[in-house]
Amino acid sequence: MTKFLLTIHVLAAIVAIGPVTVAASMFPPAVRRALAEPGDPRALETVRLLHRICRVYATVGIAVPVFGFATGSSMGVLGDAWLIVSIALTALAAAALIVIVLPRQEALLEAAEAGEVGETGEAATGESTEAAGADKATKVSGATKTAPDTRATAQLAMYTGIFNLLWATVTILMIVRPGSTTGA
Repeated sequence: MTKFLLTIHVLAAIVAIGPVTVAASMFPPAVRRALAEPGDPRALETVRLLHRICRVYATVGIAVPVFGFATGSSMGVLGDAWLIVSIALTALAAAALIVIVLPRQEALLEAAEAGEVGETGEAATGESTEAAGADKATKVSGATKTAPDTRATAQLAMYTGIFNLLWATVTILMIVRPGSTTGA
């Protein structure tokens, strides 16, 4: 049973966490392009897709700690320091994704959508495309209204990097398992 649980845990990590880390890393440069070129529907669709991937796979990612606890319990290692640290880092990574990364992605997506040009050549709010997109970007982090908000996208990239670093650390702890007697 332990091998089955471990297999499901590892597969869930690969299938759920992998796409989130990649899509979240691709989001800041993609939204920068969408904000810089408000009339480009392809750039906006890319941003929407990346955000949807992050949201959906974040939800699917709940399976990773669920099967991780089941695996740890069947192996009798729930009290081991490396696993406790991994659990704490997993909780931090999940919190970073849910509380920081996804909301900032959503705000930037809204800013990019506000810059989307309708059939009349104006943004959905009736303002000029440039003003609407820049105004939304300003609300994200207080940048000027004259250019796409690179500060907000840079901050998002930093938080995404922290999220990815936390997952990389958890992965290393799962493989190395400090203090393990298995010789791995």
